[in-house]
Amino acid sequence: MSRVGMMPINIPAVVSVDIGKDVATIKGPKGELEVTMLPEINVKQDGDNLIVSRKDDEPESRGRHGLIRTLINNAVVGVSEGFSKVLEVEGVGFKVSLSGNKLILNLGYSHPHEVTLPEGVEAQVEGNMITISGYDKQLIGQIAANIRSLRPPEPYKGKGIRYQGEHIIRKAGKAAGVATK
Repeated sequence: MSRVGMMPINIPAVVSVDIGKDVATIKGPKGELEVTMLPEINVKQDGDNLIVSRKDDEPESRGRHGLIRTLINNAVVGVSEGFSKVLEVEGVGFKVSLSGNKLILNLGYSHPHEVTLPEGVEAQVEGNMITISGYDKQLIGQIAANIRSLRPPEPYKGKGIRYQGEHIIRKAGKAAGVATK
């Protein structure tokens, strides 16, 4: 049995769930999300809980059981509370600014990079910290990954964009190497 798939999903009072044959629609104060249902997975509402079960014990069904439960849970949490990712920009002369729904990043290249934020995603800039927030966990993670890929942290000085709390393993560099004859 899937340990993740068997856990019930608690639905807050501010969230409404409509379960159809092919799609589950979750609406809340922050927005609306749809989760595509699979034919081998059943979802039923039991009071203020959602129960996810599978029709058979095939390996494919077992693998997707926990996946669908997690996707629905992420949608419920997203439309009620929201998600956020924090990025740190580190480097001499690296600057970040916000202009409307565009992030402007000066990362030591000859030109600034502009990242347009899609609908439902907000950004805040405080010094060298960028906070990306919204109700779709997958979209927030993808945008944060795209921003990080513009200047990933390098292992010698640690310059670049990293997630908050991410540990970068540093290399010693050429000066600390062993002298050869």
